[in-house]
Amino acid sequence: MAHMAPHYDERQEFWKPAAAARPEQAVGATGAGQICQACGTDFVVGSRFCYVCGSDRNTNLADTTVTGVHAWFDFASLRDTLGLTNASLVAFVLGCACVIAAVVTGFVFTATTLLDWQAVQLWRIEWLLGAVALFAAGVLLKKNK
Repeated sequence: MAHMAPHYDERQEFWKPAAAARPEQAVGATGAGQICQACGTDFVVGSRFCYVCGSDRNTNLADTTVTGVHAWFDFASLRDTLGLTNASLVAFVLGCACVIAAVVTGFVFTATTLLDWQAVQLWRIEWLLGAVALFAAGVLLKKNK
């Protein structure tokens, strides 16, 4: 009956690890990726991030920096550079847009009569009041350090 079971002569365990075993480093040898560069603690085996500070284990992959015009349109770096929260940065950008709209209103609309001039000035006042309200909201939403 033993000849009916294939590979009966081979002794094999029923349980096998899901991943192939990795070669271990020599005892006492510390690899460059075993210690966190930010805080100096040892990484947990198989982890991608430091359990103390959360920095990436593969820091060389994350070192790509954006320079030039693209850096100004990067929302996260602009927020970090100005030290603002997301809400305060949005309020700041919208406030700047309102100031630009107030300036552009005078160039787009030409006033021929006194009534037209008053209407243009009223629009400018409305844009500037919107800018003041957004700047105040940005200051109130800014994080305290």
